[in-house]
Amino acid sequence: MAKNSTAKGGQDKYMCFVNRELSWLRFNERVLEEAEDPDAPLLERLNFINIFQSNLDEFYMVRVGGLKDAAMIAGGPVDVRTGMTAKEQLAAILPETVRLQKRRDAAYAELMRLVERQGVKIASFGELSKNEQDFARIKFKEDIKPLLFPAIVGKRQPFPFMKSGEVYGFALLETRSGKRRIAIVPSLSPMFPRTVLVAGMSAKNRVAVIGVDELILHFFEDIFPEYKVIEKSLIRIVRNADIDEEQVYDEGIDYRAHMAEVIKRRKKLAPVKLELSRDLSPAAVAELCEALRLEKKWVFRIDAPLSPEPINRVRDILADKPKLSYARRIPQRSPLITSQDMIAEILDHDILLHYPYESITPFLDLLRQAARDPDVISIQMTLYRMAKNSKVIEALEEAAENGKEVDVLVELKARFDEENNINWSKLLEQAGCRVIYGIDGLKVHSKLCLITRRSGDDIQYITQVGTGNYNESTARLYTDLSVMTSNRDIGLEAGRVFRSLLMGETVKETEHLMVAPNCLQNKILDKISAEIEKAERGEPAYIGFKLNSMTDIKIMNRLIKASRAGVRIEMAVRGICCLKPGIKDYTDNIRIISVVGRLLEHSRIYIFGAEDPEVYIGSADLMTRNTEKRVEIAAPILEPELRKRVLSIFRDVMADTMQAREMLPDGSYRRLRTAGSAPSVQEQLYVKAYEAAGTALPE
Repeated sequence: MAKNSTAKGGQDKYMCFVNRELSWLRFNERVLEEAEDPDAPLLERLNFINIFQSNLDEFYMVRVGGLKDAAMIAGGPVDVRTGMTAKEQLAAILPETVRLQKRRDAAYAELMRLVERQGVKIASFGELSKNEQDFARIKFKEDIKPLLFPAIVGKRQPFPFMKSGEVYGFALLETRSGKRRIAIVPSLSPMFPRTVLVAGMSAKNRVAVIGVDELILHFFEDIFPEYKVIEKSLIRIVRNADIDEEQVYDEGIDYRAHMAEVIKRRKKLAPVKLELSRDLSPAAVAELCEALRLEKKWVFRIDAPLSPEPINRVRDILADKPKLSYARRIPQRSPLITSQDMIAEILDHDILLHYPYESITPFLDLLRQAARDPDVISIQMTLYRMAKNSKVIEALEEAAENGKEVDVLVELKARFDEENNINWSKLLEQAGCRVIYGIDGLKVHSKLCLITRRSGDDIQYITQVGTGNYNESTARLYTDLSVMTSNRDIGLEAGRVFRSLLMGETVKETEHLMVAPNCLQNKILDKISAEIEKAERGEPAYIGFKLNSMTDIKIMNRLIKASRAGVRIEMAVRGICCLKPGIKDYTDNIRIISVVGRLLEHSRIYIFGAEDPEVYIGSADLMTRNTEKRVEIAAPILEPELRKRVLSIFRDVMADTMQAREMLPDGSYRRLRTAGSAPSVQEQLYVKAYEAAGTALPE
């Protein structure tokens, strides 16, 4: 609950806002609803179960970990949107976690009933037939037990270090003399798989999947034959990952080496939650909590597997049944591209790509062509997250090897991708690229590429601005927009951005681009104010945003002012949204939806104006961390036809009634789906992409 606080006029100054952490939990609840959806294909529902758990783990690693640290500081930070202290937020998060995990367990149980109808079962040892048990026993004895490294905790054997997210067997043992001991057995090894498949041994003619961790737990008595097993369970901890990279940075060491040390430190941070596969006695839980330095309230009993691997194995087994998955869809070639010469195409007209409905290949072709074009002088690019086998990196390496000036900003603070980015930065340097690592105190999250080229005595600029990472893998799963333009003003301004970054600075003023941290939030606020002035003059006024998250208090307050002035505001916010719509006299001109479906809605769109609107696409969500603490880029869509297309995409998203949920004045969401709902906006956009490419849609 927010603290009681009254602003001028007598209203609660927090009444229009939702706490960020509770909003995130509501988002993950919408993910869980996809796992519960009986209209969704079975394997996709299983995937959403794992996504829900992965999301929750990351939430605890980053947000709960940070709140726990803050809660230990007397007079620590207070949520500016709701007035809640860190302790109050933790107190609200705990029961929501319990509720959602019980709901996840129920969804898992229902999905397992459906999986069994397909002839597959995720089984415990006791659920196997005798023949299956005999097979599993031999498998354990010959292939698993010899490779285990069990530990017994005692005076000379301290409690072993446990990796975040990994599953361990835990038991309380008793010696023949009656002394108690704790036993810990890791279930992860590169020497054996995480699941065992038992097929063709049952009269039921089924395939049984059993996790190696479950086998280890069952055979604890065989692992510790000199002891009596009093009680046992699988356990899994999640560690805090919220570490301040800048605070511990020593100017005297190489920054890349510093970030490698940060990664090592993160792996050893304190646990923030503990999961159990079985009930344990209060005494056993107390011993575990003491060893892990964790409060008992952060221990959760889970019915579903602690590891995602059994579900992944089921999905692999059933992958050859197409009706259990979404219909096959392939990114199409954009009709704006009529030749193989990408540079000539962009010099002739701007190109907008919409992933994954359209392929990222034309952008990769542009990079490869630029790497080989003798007239290209330089390529400059910001990189945040890349694919495992990155074609982008290959093109940049080729460009450098061909004598181009290649400047690459690799953000080493891309959370959980730091190690990958360190490795990519080394490869780029070896190829002859100039690599920089960002700016002190700021993350560079922008998606910006600038190609500079000679044309006789003239200089040409090709600028690409995107809403998503230069990652060929996520370009097939995330909806993102990418604009490529030869507009000279945009190119010159992009050049200023890169010159500033190369000097460790940020641009202070821009005319065409929006560039955080100095020239994005203020420009958005100004454009909202301009719509307010229109409404006050009695003119049509409109604002539209498509985002992943909305938390920026300055922007939200300005939107409330705009709503009160009569500006019509529409927002599609997939994840966190701290602004409540529909509150009488405050936000009743604001409508907010969230679309969660087969694709992750990742594109960011900003629209200002009811008539001849200004349209921008960019990398920034409207969160304080993006608008004030990162380098972000948003670019105007200048060509009328492309602007119309972005507006059409936005309208299609706002009109969705299949996958959309509408936010209510109390901050909850209601699903809009009815019996007569049209196909989801994502399916509709696939249909449009196939039609535009002249390709038949697969059945």
